[in-house]
Amino acid sequence: MGTLTALVLATPLFGLQLQLDPAVMTPSTSVPVVSASLAFEPVPDEAEGGGGARPGPTTAELMQQRGRLSQIHKWMGVATWVSMTATVVLGYLQYYNLYGMFGSLSDSPCVQGNAVFGQSSCTRQPLPHLISSLMTTALYSVTFGLSLRMPDPMNLSEGESEYAKNLRRHKRLRWVHLAGMVAQMVLGVIIANGDTFGLSRANDYRALQALSTIHFAIGLTTYAAMTWAGVIFLF
Repeated sequence: MGTLTALVLATPLFGLQLQLDPAVMTPSTSVPVVSASLAFEPVPDEAEGGGGARPGPTTAELMQQRGRLSQIHKWMGVATWVSMTATVVLGYLQYYNLYGMFGSLSDSPCVQGNAVFGQSSCTRQPLPHLISSLMTTALYSVTFGLSLRMPDPMNLSEGESEYAKNLRRHKRLRWVHLAGMVAQMVLGVIIANGDTFGLSRANDYRALQALSTIHFAIGLTTYAAMTWAGVIFLF
């Protein structure tokens, strides 16, 4: 078998396509010139015709997720409310120690020597109130974050049903107690670190008393908004 015949027979096996150059096809040619080209077949894309993008969650799946998150949100809200109750009580006691019932510096329990939790609470950070407020802030942050993550594919807050009205109230109240929490933290830092901000108890008693009164009033408003938001769906 000649060399040319062997190549012609072998090319289908290796994917080669042989073409003879007509210019060299003469009787005197002993070795023909052969040009070879590789034939490539396109590789089909596995993604084509197979599937495409995965569809998003269905309404039923989103409602199931809402049900799970709402239960966690509910009990985190209860825990936040309990912690906030303790914070309000401890905050009132601290306010009473330092300022009495809107009296003068000389009439305050700290000066009179009968402060609740002892005289040490008059000259250092109010640890019971501080620890309680930090715990309340942590619980509140988680509870508020859950309320934002809760899906509502069926727009349950729309309409005139009693549930829709309550849900709208609940959502509006969360912005009220959020604003209260932020204001409480800012005022709390200023009051607890008065010297840093140029406010001394001896020279700026009335200014600190006014700030503390505002702080306490905002605390009561925040607590009332939080309580109302919880009562709407608990009863």
